Amino acid sequence: MLVLLPPSEGKASSGRGAPLKLESLSLPGLTAAREAVLDELVELCAGDEEKAREVLGLSEGLRGEVGKNTELRTAGARPAGEIYTGVLYDALELSSLDTAAKRRAGRQLLVFSGLWGAVGVADKIPSYRCSMGVKLPGLGALGAHWRTPMAAALPEAAGDGLVLDLRSSAYAAAWKPKGEVAGRTASVRVLHAPTRKVVSHFNKATKGRIVRSLLSAGVAPKGPAELVEALRDLGYVVEVEPPKGAGKAWALDVLVDEIH
Repeated sequence: MLVLLPPSEGKASSGRGAPLKLESLSLPGLTAAREAVLDELVELCAGDEEKAREVLGLSEGLRGEVGKNTELRTAGARPAGEIYTGVLYDALELSSLDTAAKRRAGRQLLVFSGLWGAVGVADKIPSYRCSMGVKLPGLGALGAHWRTPMAAALPEAAGDGLVLDLRSSAYAAAWKPKGEVAGRTASVRVLHAPTRKVVSHFNKATKGRIVRSLLSAGVAPKGPAELVEALRDLGYVVEVEPPKGAGKAWALDVLVDEIH
């Protein structure tokens, strides 16, 4: 099983350890594309601060994020699972998983990123600011920048197993499963059961809890149908829309009564 996660806007500070080593990150086929984004982002942020803030879509209160990006090659790196914070990652609570579940997380979880493309939760990265919606002056829109290298790297990473897609739409733009891979991909929405509406906060929190439940239980569904059974066994209320043709992903709605 491969689980695709969005990153978080909020991030912990960089560590005090060794700096970034691009060649050590998961999905080595993305290294050249990562290098290109990293080079331009550092150059942009080391130049005109106002221009950098505008390109990155940062408010006045986040001006300090520009300076942080200038130090990406020298700042200490930490596991990505510690860098990403926010509602989903608070609910996932990787640090409190048992040893076996942490190993599964290291193998199965990929976090999508405007800067890195996608990284494993054990990959060591510095804290940064660069969303997938950014359009860099030289490279252009990052969603488009990542599509070609992702199209080669992600099917290989997915192997022949289930792909559980929990990304937001901005990050889904960087890689869309196709063909046979799409047929064993399940995308998940979380809906407030009484209203059938997506509410951002508990949508993210529930997705974090779903991943934690699967990792803790050691469940390894082979495909979307088995995933539905596994989630129901874990106590989730799931509605399913099987694909309407070849090369289409499954759509799963997880219904939650309480917003928390």
